[in-house]
Amino acid sequence: MMLYRPFENQLNVELNKHKLHRAQWTILYYLYNFGSATLVEIANYQGVEKPTITRTFSRLEELGYVEQLAGKDKREKRMQLTILGRTVYEQVRVTIDQFEEECLKGISEEEQQKIIQIMEKVRSNLMK
Repeated sequence: MMLYRPFENQLNVELNKHKLHRAQWTILYYLYNFGSATLVEIANYQGVEKPTITRTFSRLEELGYVEQLAGKDKREKRMQLTILGRTVYEQVRVTIDQFEEECLKGISEEEQQKIIQIMEKVRSNLMK
């Protein structure tokens, strides 16, 4: 798609300012907004395979941004943000908000809502 690549490239430039890439940001976003999760839940959310999430999660763990929770079931490992991870998320969120504002400059609130509705329909059609 003609929009996806430039958006993805610029998003990575913005995330690079915080030494992160999109896959890492998506995990931080998920855990911050939805709370603790299993790797399978995060993989399903991102639409990728679990091994991909496992590698990304390991890197975030090395950075001290995420940690494993002691679960009731030893087979199910739940992940959560650390205090540092929450702080980093909030810092990166400011950068992302500014980036999104730049992307939407000159597009009215009404037009933005229409775009969201259209994209939801496209997504729904793709998921059939």
